[in-house]
Amino acid sequence: MAPTTPAYRRLSVEERRTQLLTAALTLFANRAPEDVSLDDVAEAAGVSRPLVYRYFPGGKQQLYEAALRSAAEELEQCFDEPRQGPLLPRLRRALDRYLAFVDQHDAGFSALLQGGSVVETSRTTAIVDGVRRAAADHILRHLDITEPTPRLRMTVRMWITAVEAASLIWLDENKQPPVDELRDWLVEQFVAVLSVTAARDPQTASVVQALASTDA
Repeated sequence: MAPTTPAYRRLSVEERRTQLLTAALTLFANRAPEDVSLDDVAEAAGVSRPLVYRYFPGGKQQLYEAALRSAAEELEQCFDEPRQGPLLPRLRRALDRYLAFVDQHDAGFSALLQGGSVVETSRTTAIVDGVRRAAADHILRHLDITEPTPRLRMTVRMWITAVEAASLIWLDENKQPPVDELRDWLVEQFVAVLSVTAARDPQTASVVQALASTDA
């Protein structure tokens, strides 16, 4: 009996777009965008070059920006944790989602964070910076701070940068230490940098005092 040939299923518009973005993110993560052609993306996705143009008529730059935006939108949601209960468990849950994204989409994560420095356009820089600003805003809301002092805002943004750097190094180190240890270490770093800033900033000192009373 002859083997049956699997039925061909036409992808929906959204499925096809996701397929192309996934292929593009993988390529952009491992090579400079200027070294990636639309032919490369088409080959990686198993489609024709005209099909790539059909979805991204603006060419490689439009595809690159769309790929960055796709990864950014998912990362921005990682810190969108309900503001209920003590802060540090909330922060751990947010980092669990963030690091799960890093673990499952390491190519896209690398492409996102490296994009702003590789492609010098205002749009790609804004996409990358938008993730960092969104994460910092989420953290400040978790701290119940609506008007942070410059030192507190700087401290939170510095910590977000440290989380990014640690995540990239973690990927480079074959995902060691174990992810739960990395998460706890990053939470400890957050408390530590807040404590240092508290010595110079009364608002941050109040935050640290609140943390000590609710997360003891």
